[in-house]
Order: sequence, then C-alpha cells, then structure tokens
Amino acid sequence: MGILNNQIAVVVPAYKVRAHILDVLSGIGPEVARIYVVDDACPEGSGDLVLEQTKDPRVRVIKNQKNLGVGGAVCAGYEAALKDGTDVIVKLDGDGQMNPAQIQSLIAPIVAQRADYTKGNRFASLTGLRQMPSVRVMGNGGLSFLTKLSTGYWNITDPTNGFTAIHKSVLEKLPLDMLSKRFFFESDLLFRLSLLKAVVVDVPMEAQYGQEKSNLNVFVAAFEFGWKHWINFHKRFFYNYYLRDMSAASLELPIGSLLFWFGVIFGVIKWNHSIVSGHTATAGTVMLSSVSLIIGLQLILAFVNFDVAQVPKNPIQKA
Repeated sequence: MGILNNQIAVVVPAYKVRAHILDVLSGIGPEVARIYVVDDACPEGSGDLVLEQTKDPRVRVIKNQKNLGVGGAVCAGYEAALKDGTDVIVKLDGDGQMNPAQIQSLIAPIVAQRADYTKGNRFASLTGLRQMPSVRVMGNGGLSFLTKLSTGYWNITDPTNGFTAIHKSVLEKLPLDMLSKRFFFESDLLFRLSLLKAVVVDVPMEAQYGQEKSNLNVFVAAFEFGWKHWINFHKRFFYNYYLRDMSAASLELPIGSLLFWFGVIFGVIKWNHSIVSGHTATAGTVMLSSVSLIIGLQLILAFVNFDVAQVPKNPIQKA
C-alpha cells in the first residue's frame, strides 16, 4: 500500500453509544495509527468511559462542550486528524453497525489513487439487505435518487452510509464550517465533493444490526432531507451549468421543465373544462398539451443523460 500505517486515522463520533463504543474501538486493526473519539456532549458519558477503560495509546478523546450533531463531531475529528498530518481519515460510527475489519477494504481505492472519497454500500448484496429494517431500505432507496440528483454522483448508492474515508488533500479543500452539522452531513459532504469534482467510489459491505437505537427521526428527516437536496441541486446546476461552463444541457433542463409543466397544467385545465362543460377538447388542444409534455420530457432526459456522463473519473488527490 502506498500509504504508511502511521498515516491512517479513524474518527468515531460518540453520542449515546456507551453500550457499543468499547467493542468498536477494540475491533480497529493495527493498520490505523490514530483514533479520535469525539464525545459530542454525550449524556451517557461515552468519552469518559473510553478514557477510563481504554488503554490503547492510539486513542484520543475530544470533548465538544455542546452537542453539535454527528456532522459537527466528525468535523472536530477531521480537524484534529489534519493537524496531526494523517493522509487518510476514516469515519466510523460508534454504535456497532459498522465492522472495523472492513477499514482496509474501504481505504484501498484511495491508497491506490483511484478515488478521493470512499463510502460503504449496504445495497451491493441482496443477502445483506435482509438484515436491514424495511423502513430503512425504502428510505434509503428514495434518498439515493435524491442524492444522485443533487450531487451528480449517479454512480453511488446508499448515500446515508456513514462508513467513509477521505484523502487529506481533498478534505483540506472542503469548507468544513459550511457543512450541515446534523444527519444531513454525509449528503451535504457529497454535494461539496461534487463541486470539487472529486472521485467518489462505493465499497460493498454489510451492515451489522443489533439492538442499537437510531437517533434519527425518519419522518422528520424525509422532509428536511428532501428540501435540502432540492436546494443543493439548484446550487449545483447553477455552479456547473452557468457559472463554470455552459452547454446544451444548460438550456435543456429549464426549457424542458417549462414545456413539461406547461403540458401537464394546460392539459389538466382543459380536461377539467371539458368535463364541466360537456364539450370534447379539440384535436389542437390535445396536441398542444401532449406535444409540449413529450418534448419537455425528452429535453429533461437529455439533460440527465449529459449529467450522468459528467460523473468525475480523475481523482484530484495529491499523492
């Protein structure tokens, strides 16, 4: 491997993980030189438990004075790892859902200079999906599509997977203070990586589900994530298709959207009018609605096809 052992670090955000944190830490292999446990004002005192029970010299406990959310905790760990000069920083949750033995597989594409950022993908195996609660499967399916749309990474799945690794030269370019600090952190990080044109690679792995309880409210997250993805998509579209460069795709999406929605709205209005009045819509009216809708849809699909082809393929990391 091109990166020495003393250049790999693991960041473990700790919030209400007292029952699992020690097992997680004990499972981290010798390929890791530094472990940063970030106690995010944990009411269970997870950080104190680690200080009392762990003799591993690689472990350092960072305590946030107030709860910053998983994103805030990870950023605190990232900053500490950058100061210590580590080259690859892994983010590993402290709830026991991620297998530390998979760290080498996770960092392999980065070490081989094939990727700038890697993330676990629990959807790679149908067998692994059986272990995942059905609500999570459906939720992740929907979020995967929204993330592809808002980030432009059409090649990735399982966007909320928090088992990730990043090269330091890419991390140094990210505006950590601008990233979402709560559960939208992983998705917002992908959006920022897309603006850098960093290469992101999925690494197949199975999640471990036990009795741990998630702090994420699925229904609240559905609305919050949807709105934030909507905002990020429009930011990305403006940055990449108007500010940085212009192409046919810059016109295909707005014109296609206008034609599509004109066709839908105009068609519904005329259809409703024909029902109320009892008069059949003219052929011209039907054609105007249907042709606008079809052409609009074709232009939107043309944009998507162009966008898919723009997925970054050349890593920006510095060896």
